[in-house]
Amino acid sequence: MRREHLQPIALIAVSIVAGMVGWSGDVLLLPVALTFPVLWGLARTRLTAAVVSAGYFLAASRGLPQGVATFYSSDLWPGLLLWICASAGFVIVHTVLWTRAGVRPLRYLLAAVLMAIPPFGITGWAHPITAAGALFPGWEWWGLIAATAGLMGLVTWMWPAVAIVLAGFWIWSTATWDEPTLPERWQGVDLEMGASLGRDTSLQRYRDLIATVTDRASGGARTIVLPESSLGFWTPIVERLWLRALRGTDVIVIAGAAVVDANGYDNVLIAISGDGARLLYRERMPVPGSMWQPWRPFLGESGGTRANFFANPVVTIAGSRAAPLICYEQLIVWPILHSMLHDPDVVVAVGNGWWTNGTSIVAVQRASTQAWGRLFGKPVVLSLNT
Repeated sequence: MRREHLQPIALIAVSIVAGMVGWSGDVLLLPVALTFPVLWGLARTRLTAAVVSAGYFLAASRGLPQGVATFYSSDLWPGLLLWICASAGFVIVHTVLWTRAGVRPLRYLLAAVLMAIPPFGITGWAHPITAAGALFPGWEWWGLIAATAGLMGLVTWMWPAVAIVLAGFWIWSTATWDEPTLPERWQGVDLEMGASLGRDTSLQRYRDLIATVTDRASGGARTIVLPESSLGFWTPIVERLWLRALRGTDVIVIAGAAVVDANGYDNVLIAISGDGARLLYRERMPVPGSMWQPWRPFLGESGGTRANFFANPVVTIAGSRAAPLICYEQLIVWPILHSMLHDPDVVVAVGNGWWTNGTSIVAVQRASTQAWGRLFGKPVVLSLNT
């Protein structure tokens, strides 16, 4: 093999390893993702930068083909197609902005910003900036600035020195890692109901969920969070059932549901107590393709989930200001930063990841949410169904 071919092959191989390890689902391994900007900066040609970007992103999102196949009960081909299409934005941005010139740090900064906000940020998974929480816990916005400066430094000729400094913060963070204390009497409930959650609307299923809430309340919890889709379709009948169950108690239940109208539906969180129920939160960014289908109106069709891009970043519940995140929102950057601009007291993250069994997707959701919560010093209440 010719010597000039060894360097790009090595960069591509390392980018794949960085994507796999950094996004394995362990919050303390997220800084491995910072290898990507180094490799991008070391690329000698635009083609190498493109393949390095593709290798990193495809490795980081490797659970998508299997997850899509499970969700649609199909073979791997639809998942593989979506996997490749989803990587297109990341690859295009980093390929177009790659340069040999001295403005490379500014080019990388622009790429990082584009992948953090819509429209490219809609599929901005595996963003290296997520590692800020594992490097600078409690630094809040200063930590985000420090991590951004680190990313820019990693694409310069000084990258070894920058990497050593960041590694030092990583080691210190790992040695002193602890979790913020949850608000008093809050509790997230993890369920293992598989695909039936939200689809089984029998009275027995609701009784089982109410029994779960009652059990947690007997242990002292007063604000209890259930996963995405727990309530299925939110109807007056479901509302009356839950109000009757919680009447005479001081328990508040936050649970996922779907609110349907003639044009589509919203993926929401409902807050229920003995005094009443209210729509607490409308999801800002549903899963593109399977839930959010913006092309439907242009085809004269209705349906699909609405995206409320910059609505309700913070909600008030039980005397606390909460930053809500539903499922897919935990994998991208801008929903959590949008919420943090409003300085919430707690992060409430729910999901319904039954279709991801056998992949690292749910673990990555947990790790990403924990990293952001740790960066801003906010406790995280997680509630996931598998």
